Amino acid sequence: MEIYLDNSATTRVLPEVAELMNKIYTEDYGNPSSAHRKGVEAEEYLRKAGKTLSKILRCKPQEIVYTSGGTESDNLALIGTVHAKRRQGSHLITTQIEHPAVLRTMEYLEREEGCSVTYLPVDAEGHVSVETVEKAVNDKTVLVSVMHTNNEIGAVQPVEAIGAMLKKKYPGVTFHVDAVQGFGKMPIYPHSAGIDLMSVSSHKIHGPKGVGLLFADEKVKLAPVIFGGGQQAGMRSGTENVPGIAGMALAAEKLCGEMEKDEAALRSLKKYFGDRLSELEGIQLNGPEAEGSAPHILSVSFKGVRSEVLLHALEEKGIYVSAGSACATHKNTVSDTLQAIGLEKSLMDSTLRFSFSVFTTKEEIDYTLEVISKELPELRKYTRY
Repeated sequence: MEIYLDNSATTRVLPEVAELMNKIYTEDYGNPSSAHRKGVEAEEYLRKAGKTLSKILRCKPQEIVYTSGGTESDNLALIGTVHAKRRQGSHLITTQIEHPAVLRTMEYLEREEGCSVTYLPVDAEGHVSVETVEKAVNDKTVLVSVMHTNNEIGAVQPVEAIGAMLKKKYPGVTFHVDAVQGFGKMPIYPHSAGIDLMSVSSHKIHGPKGVGLLFADEKVKLAPVIFGGGQQAGMRSGTENVPGIAGMALAAEKLCGEMEKDEAALRSLKKYFGDRLSELEGIQLNGPEAEGSAPHILSVSFKGVRSEVLLHALEEKGIYVSAGSACATHKNTVSDTLQAIGLEKSLMDSTLRFSFSVFTTKEEIDYTLEVISKELPELRKYTRY
């Protein structure tokens, strides 16, 4: 038996998505910039994807820029805004628990572009307050970047309230939201939420890897960072990834069509799993409770057991989880998020992330609980206190 509980790292591609992409790879493989029939057929896939995604996001098709994934979308949002608004200022605001695609880009902008960055603290549940954001804005601020859903502990930020505050008091400040972990799990409509730029990644929603999008409000100032043939109105040059874009649109359509039902089911599974884990000795659940929390992410600290040891013990039983975020290529570094929420130092290296999908079943959760309850006492025998 294999049980995959690392869906925040990546998800299984839907069979119908793989089938569609294979058809495009092998039959409708034209370049969408070509004038002949094959090119027109490929362009039609892009048109259809734009129509689907813009309906889901409640925006215009031309407000969608296709990228290679969430990391590129974040980079385009941050660097593109700084380049477009140089004369306005160079102060940026973000939180201490952003994804490395934002944090490392902010560091680059400080080091190489002369920007100043304010990294806002969060509370013990991983939330940043609207008031904290408001107090950080000054007359040189050009961008605020706050993630929708934290990828490690599942904290959902008050992005709508932040967006409303910025639009009312600081309309000249661009508001970027990294929605990679939230899109497809909860409804997010950028225009109504006051979001100017929003990053999405396909492989988090049962679509293919290597493709994503950046919602960019048509009124926002954004400079391209990739140049070439002028595709996508010059905002992101390069031949479009037609199979990936079509696959992403189909995955989003399938997932968002059942979002309300799926969210309820995921929250039920997460609560059941968390409640049962809490019955075990030396267990701490990190992040917020149901309110203000993602339905699919649960961070758990296991006192007296290194996360890597428990991870591989579970792997031997066919259960796949993550030690924090899987987005840093196996780097053994202390989590920015766990530090920011003030997690006890002894628990820093004893934390696993369990993340569910629409394919996760209660039977899989029960088996995982059974394995953990058996493995924990054995592993703790070899721990030095």
